[in-house]
Amino acid sequence: MAEVIWGLATSHVPSIGAAMDREKTQDDNWKPLFDGYQPAREWLAEHKPDVAIVIYNDHANGIDLDIVPTFGIGTAERYPVADEGFGQRPVPEVVGHPELSLHLLENLVDDGFDLTVFQELEVDHGLTVPLSVWTPEPGDAWPCPVVPLLVNVIQYPQPTAARCYALGKALGRAIRNFPEDITVGVLGTGGMSHQLAGARAGFINSDFDRQFLAEIQSDPAKLAALSREDYVRLAGSEGIEMIMWLIMRGALDDDITRVHDTYFVAASNTAAALALFENKADSRALQPA
Repeated sequence: MAEVIWGLATSHVPSIGAAMDREKTQDDNWKPLFDGYQPAREWLAEHKPDVAIVIYNDHANGIDLDIVPTFGIGTAERYPVADEGFGQRPVPEVVGHPELSLHLLENLVDDGFDLTVFQELEVDHGLTVPLSVWTPEPGDAWPCPVVPLLVNVIQYPQPTAARCYALGKALGRAIRNFPEDITVGVLGTGGMSHQLAGARAGFINSDFDRQFLAEIQSDPAKLAALSREDYVRLAGSEGIEMIMWLIMRGALDDDITRVHDTYFVAASNTAAALALFENKADSRALQPA
């Protein structure tokens, strides 16, 4: 039986990847963010899973905005890195895990979630930046194969927070039903509060962000009860990405241990954060930052 060993929530701001690619992580504007990542990176290096599931949204790079699935899953053997207009990031191609992908697909469909299937997919910063946050120097390959799970947070109507949390619960059940003895890490990406256009462009709500960081562990059902309008009002039009964290949280056990968290304002007019959880209650993990 497969086992979920940790959950990682992290922002996928493209400039975070650019700062790493251009060796600017120690610049004054970036050093506090990357210093905050370090304890999580050290812990993750000692807890490498056999497979990672990355929950993210595409930004009109791997899929066309004419067709935007509410939920989708990649089933390919490999996922090329998308050229987002400035050339491909200098990071490895993403290796898939078709067996787990197909198992998850079947189980989630049987559980009432109709997923779009991507047998070919280019992955953009929504997926590669979280992998870089986890592993800043991957060399020729990322730490493990990856199953991409896509969520529409771009076009209305996005899935509700409650639906995302329910999907996470179903995802956790499906992982545990996988017949091979493998370990799995689950990444929820996006957020935190930000708005990139309109009258509230540049909007950041640190109070809500910090509340969300606390309650994603202690009371995810409360966060799942918030409406789309609540998320846009409290976190900005792009802050609704935070519903993808709830899929990650739903895949974990009810009782989990916070290994580390960090919060930074602002990365490209965006509040950025990381929260790492070990999927057990009796952990000897590090205390929160």
